[in-house]
Amino acid sequence: MFDTAFDQNNESISTLSFDEFRKIIVNDYRTALESRYVSLLGRKEVLTGKAKFGIFGDGKELAQIAMAKVFRNGDWRSGYYRDQTFIFASGISDVYRFFSQLYAHPDVEADPSSAGRQMNCHFSTRVLDDQGNWLDQTVQKNSFSDISTTGGQMARILGLGLASKLYKQNRNLDYLSYFSNRGNEVTFCTIGNAATSEGVFFEVVNAAGVHQIPAVISIWDDGYGISVSNETQTTKGDISEILKGFQKEELTNGIEIFKVRGWDYAGLCETYEQAANIAREKHIPCLIHVTELTQPQGHSSSGSHERYKSQERLQWETDFDCIAKMKEWIQSSGIATDEELDQLDRDAKDFVRQEQKRAWTDYIRTLTLEAKEAIDLLSRIPNEKADFAAKKLQSMVEPSLKEVYGQVRKILHELKGKDTEGRQELLNWYKVKQEINEKRYNSKLFTDGVDSPFNVPTVEAIYSEDSKIVDGREVLNLCFEENFQRDERLLAFGEDVGKIGDVNQGFAGLQDKLGAHRVFDTGIRENSIIGKGIGLAIRGLKPIAEIQYLDYLIYGITVASDDLASLSYRTFGGQKAPVIIRTRGHRLEGVWHSGSPMSVILGSLRGLHVCVPRNMTQAAGMYNTLFRSDEPAIVVECLNGYRLKERLPENVGEFTVPIGYAERIKEGQDITVVSYGSTLRVVEEAAVELERLGIFIEIIDAQTLLPFDKGQLCAESLKKTNKLLVVDEDVPGGAAAFILQEILENQNGYYLLDSQPRTLTAKAHRPPYGSDGDYFSKPSSDDVVETVYAIMHEANPEKYPSMFE
Repeated sequence: MFDTAFDQNNESISTLSFDEFRKIIVNDYRTALESRYVSLLGRKEVLTGKAKFGIFGDGKELAQIAMAKVFRNGDWRSGYYRDQTFIFASGISDVYRFFSQLYAHPDVEADPSSAGRQMNCHFSTRVLDDQGNWLDQTVQKNSFSDISTTGGQMARILGLGLASKLYKQNRNLDYLSYFSNRGNEVTFCTIGNAATSEGVFFEVVNAAGVHQIPAVISIWDDGYGISVSNETQTTKGDISEILKGFQKEELTNGIEIFKVRGWDYAGLCETYEQAANIAREKHIPCLIHVTELTQPQGHSSSGSHERYKSQERLQWETDFDCIAKMKEWIQSSGIATDEELDQLDRDAKDFVRQEQKRAWTDYIRTLTLEAKEAIDLLSRIPNEKADFAAKKLQSMVEPSLKEVYGQVRKILHELKGKDTEGRQELLNWYKVKQEINEKRYNSKLFTDGVDSPFNVPTVEAIYSEDSKIVDGREVLNLCFEENFQRDERLLAFGEDVGKIGDVNQGFAGLQDKLGAHRVFDTGIRENSIIGKGIGLAIRGLKPIAEIQYLDYLIYGITVASDDLASLSYRTFGGQKAPVIIRTRGHRLEGVWHSGSPMSVILGSLRGLHVCVPRNMTQAAGMYNTLFRSDEPAIVVECLNGYRLKERLPENVGEFTVPIGYAERIKEGQDITVVSYGSTLRVVEEAAVELERLGIFIEIIDAQTLLPFDKGQLCAESLKKTNKLLVVDEDVPGGAAAFILQEILENQNGYYLLDSQPRTLTAKAHRPPYGSDGDYFSKPSSDDVVETVYAIMHEANPEKYPSMFE
């Protein structure tokens, strides 16, 4: 059964002597024991209050050790938050770092996965240096940052695996040797049995079978999803049974399906070696259903599995615990004596305890130092409450930064406006520490590296007397073609993107020119489209993931929000995925293709640049900027603008529009009107009518919502007009409210107003079908005229008498 199995150094066991073979087995057993003691001790640390919450991988040890044996440098893991044994066995992390993360140590050296930002068992490898430059992924074992959303790890494996396929097939990508060894990488994905009920699981399994990506998907099946059994979760109570239709057959695509028991060490090693070879050599996805696993401590530190498991089940879990079964096998095979195994057990327990203590000591040292500094400063202040605060901090058994800074702030509140001895020193210390804590807890929403879009030089669009007047879609098409010819890393995919060049012809003809490996179609699966982009992007490619209509983004919002938007933040700048989500929306007739859910985007996609160009030329300039930078973005094109005429820039693939800066597109002195996207044209139409009424508006195009108007052009305009109207077609209280808050608070626009600021938005419902439905549901030029006029009437009723009284 070990004829072709491999150890962790990829050395064939069949070439080893018995002593060497024995060392491998004993080492695997030691790793399993250490991981189990990590789980047991970790739970205790939570229950004693040292850690906030704990989730552990006990019961899955042997399967993960087997997987680690075939996991090579350059490979990727997209995993489940119970993979600690795999992480230890593969060398991606260790016991010290595990406990550092459990305690939320805010030092990236102690917790390289997240610098204390994620709970334990959420692992990632750092693939960026401190300046945001890519590290060599081929010389390390790579783990994509874990997320807690069940099934959320599935979507990205399509891109991680497809990248290997593209690197293998496209020799023009050979220069990117620090991302791939000519496609010789496998993506390993793990998921719990209950999470296979998620739609994204089936979506991805289907897509993996279509694309034939080199991936191995492991299902850790312990029979339950918290308290819900497989019989309630899954048809037939068995996920691999219902996936049999995906089984690859001769002359078909599909996946290879394996089933193995989680306590069968030898069978696990053999299964993983076979599946990894198939995926690596043949680029056929494999699924390994690991059954009969246990979960000795239940789901997490928040509950007890004794509440929902029968006594018979609990006894079975004791009898078939994978470590106990491995011990029986070792004993029966004569690989180690009982005394040796007992010593291994004691050594493992001692080692884990030592590493836990080391992690706790290092974590507390940071907190204690700041507590001592605060106590010293508070003690110098001749104030009874300051003395009480110092003594309270001194009495803390386990200091916390929350308690330290909470006490300091209370004293600063107390001493406000007083020239008390020691107050200024405390205040100066607090301000310095605030900058440190900002970096610890609030930094790296974006990578902010050398290739940030803010570092891309602004290049003006060039026009000549001979510049052509073309449809807006042609501007985009030529922009895409020039950039794709310039940069081999660029890819575009989505529903109808390939053969017909997207429904609005932005990629028309480009599949024929560039190849189906650069511009290609996908099925209707929004989560997978975005996930594919994420996986491709972290492996060095530059994907455009197209969501056909803005309304459909909602079907992919979990992946976009939970995974992509938070990636840089949750890894403390250790990972990035510069994918561009391209979509179109605004102002088409009907309930389902007229959505402008900008408030959904603003609320859920912090961590993406949100670009809302008013026409295709502006969109092209934004794409040119994003193609030359390395941060994720969403670009919402105007759906009714593809056939509107625009002048074609001579440098259509080179000019850039700066991200985060508004543009003044019409001068005026009476009122500032801020808008974006399709409603910008509505405002421009209204401006003509308003001038006939003697009102001259200044029109500001936001251009991007995240970030918003970094140059504070809106405030500059308000200094002149002192009046403000924000127009957009999101629901009331949506993007317009966001813009208003930005201008009034962040730009201090409140102090520049001499009348109430107003917003003009769509109605709260989606617009009904037809032009009349659009007219009465979304802002029209008539609405803009009347709203502006009402503001002017309020300011000067004699000059601007009421229209409707």
